[in-house]
Amino acid sequence: MNGGGLNGPGRELGAFLRSRRERLAPADVGLPGSPRRRTPGLRRGEVAELAGISSSWYAWLEQGRVRTSEQVLRSVARALRLAPDETAHVMSFVEHAAPSEQPPGWVSRNLLSLVESLAPNPAVVLDPHWDLLAWNSGYTALLTDLARLAPKQRNLLWLVFRWPPARTLLASWEPEARSLLGQFRAKVARHPEDGRYAEITEELLTDPDAARWYGRRETSAFHPSVRHFRHPVAGDLRLRYVKLAAVDEPGHHLLAYLPDDRPTEEALRVLVG
Repeated sequence: MNGGGLNGPGRELGAFLRSRRERLAPADVGLPGSPRRRTPGLRRGEVAELAGISSSWYAWLEQGRVRTSEQVLRSVARALRLAPDETAHVMSFVEHAAPSEQPPGWVSRNLLSLVESLAPNPAVVLDPHWDLLAWNSGYTALLTDLARLAPKQRNLLWLVFRWPPARTLLASWEPEARSLLGQFRAKVARHPEDGRYAEITEELLTDPDAARWYGRRETSAFHPSVRHFRHPVAGDLRLRYVKLAAVDEPGHHLLAYLPDDRPTEEALRVLVG
């Protein structure tokens, strides 16, 4: 632990805690209300008491002036009645992963071969910014030929929010887009000085839906799921969304879309040809 000014992650954590404190009413945590209360939400001192820490320490935490332990952050998360995904977001500030030593855009031959071998099942390799580094014929057939996009547009967030067909291709576009943005919001919070994150965020905020949800500081975590696509050629597709970390390539992830039923399996085979 140490006092004094902190870098961006400390400020971002503090802003997140403050936003969650302000959305709670005293009755939500078993405290009596007061007609003299002029500001929304709980007071800092009330959160500190619920978390079992000093008022000054909690104030410093919201101001981004201190680093603190996992135990304290868990206590604060419980006091603020955070959802599991929100708690995971808060706990992610305890430790930061070391950045990859590989040059930007680099993908190993082994990972490239794996992506190609998964066809006709769509698969792609993402870097820490969710830029698309490699993809197979199944991914191209499901979405679009990424090689035709500008390099800065080869990004999962860009495809979901700025590529118009996504809103009809994804049967449940809004909840899935909102969840994806929440996952991205959590990543950006831990790397506020990263220029590529800032660039992607600036582009995203030109979309009214993304701007509204982003402004609420909504965060979420990845969960395996089945996604329903309405493809203009292949029809209805049900695909299991699988995400795997590349242990020997820090920061790289493999995303694969696996058929959840026989009709989808057959449709992918025909679609890729």
